Amino acid sequence: MQIDVFNGDADGICALVQLRLAQPVDSVLITGIKRDIELLSQVQASSGDKVAVLDISLASNHTHLLRVLDAGAEVFYVDHHAAGEIPQHPALKTLINTDANICTSLLVDQHLKGQFKAWAVTAAFGDNMDTSAMQAAAGLGLTQSQLEQLKNLGICINYNGYGANVSDLHFPPATLYRELSRYASPFDFMTDNAPTYQKLLAGYADDMNQALQTPTEYANENVAVYSLPDEAWSRRISGVFGNELANQFPTRAHAVLSFNTQGGYLISVRAPLTNKTGADELCSAFPTGGGRKGAAGINHLPKEQLSEFIQRFASKYAV
Repeated sequence: MQIDVFNGDADGICALVQLRLAQPVDSVLITGIKRDIELLSQVQASSGDKVAVLDISLASNHTHLLRVLDAGAEVFYVDHHAAGEIPQHPALKTLINTDANICTSLLVDQHLKGQFKAWAVTAAFGDNMDTSAMQAAAGLGLTQSQLEQLKNLGICINYNGYGANVSDLHFPPATLYRELSRYASPFDFMTDNAPTYQKLLAGYADDMNQALQTPTEYANENVAVYSLPDEAWSRRISGVFGNELANQFPTRAHAVLSFNTQGGYLISVRAPLTNKTGADELCSAFPTGGGRKGAAGINHLPKEQLSEFIQRFASKYAV
């Protein structure tokens, strides 16, 4: 049995799209909202099973990975988040690179020698890695208009992964993956599956418009903190709003707060685009935090810890 485990954002989905276009197989899909990072906990593997793990932190899944390997499964693990200690096991193959300018889909693209590069470019744009996306697209001969189309699609797929639960999303990530994976080219998806794409575009535009009207909770010349209301739209836009702010103010770090079901805050952090470091360290200092150097988050910050978080955040990015 093939089991595919993947993050529900643009990077995780587009990574699996590439892999299954190159290596078609019926598989069990395990995914969820972007913040569902311990997805390997859901894997019940047996001897002879094959498991592909895409775009979730090995450090957060280390114990579950060992359990899957001990069960006799083979694991192919591709990721760009903090990995911690990587197990040495004959049934484990890893492609892990934590460089701030690479994402999982670009690693899969390298593995597949560029067979479906436009999907990797889409994912890189969705992960707000515009420079990396443009570099990857250099050999595709795309027009500026086509590059903008891939960027918009990547942003929309990424936007769809954010929420407190799947009911907040426009499409469950597994459903969206199945639709995307029918197309060797993202341009074909955008043309042929227009209703799905238009729903994502419209939802993104509406939610972003509301987010841009939100005043800052705290700001200085180096950092800004935004607190969004307790609404489904704010949970959907929380991550991509951080990307938009980073693009508008590339020398400033940003934190976007939204409310979670536990009565605390869900936090998305973006390091300055001019200094893509430290977001993972900042967020990992809190019990439910993690991520990568340029972008990270905290799944649950109790309200009484908000002032501590802001203090650490401001200190982290003080010049």
